[in-house]
Amino acid sequence: MTGRVLLLPPGPTATAGRLAEAATARGVGVRTLHRRPVPSGLRGRAHVYGGGAFASEVAAELDVALLAPGPGWLPGLPAEFTGRRVRLGTLGEARGLDAPTFVKPACGKGFPPGVYGQGPPHALPDSTPVLLADPVTFAGEYRLHVLDGAVHAASRYAVHGVLDAAPLDVLPERAAVEDFAAELLAHAAPGLPSAVVVDVGLITSPGPPRHAVVEANEAWFSNCYAAPPDRVLDVVLRAAAPRGDLARRDVPFARI
Repeated sequence: MTGRVLLLPPGPTATAGRLAEAATARGVGVRTLHRRPVPSGLRGRAHVYGGGAFASEVAAELDVALLAPGPGWLPGLPAEFTGRRVRLGTLGEARGLDAPTFVKPACGKGFPPGVYGQGPPHALPDSTPVLLADPVTFAGEYRLHVLDGAVHAASRYAVHGVLDAAPLDVLPERAAVEDFAAELLAHAAPGLPSAVVVDVGLITSPGPPRHAVVEANEAWFSNCYAAPPDRVLDVVLRAAAPRGDLARRDVPFARI
């Protein structure tokens, strides 16, 4: 990675700080972009970690390929992996709901995800793609940083909806989470970028307890929680890298 640089946004975050330390330790340069324009001399050497607007701006200027899961991945999974009904729809459909439904943006973070009775009250077009799902209760939720179809780093991030980060390898439920993740990725990894974040959890109601996918997200815009930063960095560097590094299998997932 000689000559490579990890670009970070001006607003500090815990994950950005941990990734910066891990990058420095392995000889990857770290640069916080406090002002514009984006330095064109970094083209071909830049990797990115940060929010959607920041990452998109840097990617467009420096020809960085941002890998992102497609909006149809989660609703396209078999019920054994979703643990509930999930479908791709529009915000117009969500606004016409007559029963509580979990609604989240299919891409990006245009409004806070949550359970809505008549759709999110946000001034976005009716055509905005959203995911619509049956409301369920997750007792525990876990973030998996996935690289080349296998879990590369993992952390619990919530218990009963409350932030409670802990390394997965110290938890008694580790084996059950890892077994579910292995089965899921054996089936569904081809439909994901080679570097991505997948959140999974244990649903406890309604119905019997079962493991299920929560969602998939961009690795270059995801909290590492209690996962080893050096392992997370491996995934981030692949997920937001110079276009010249882009593997053929990742071309369909390159957002920029």
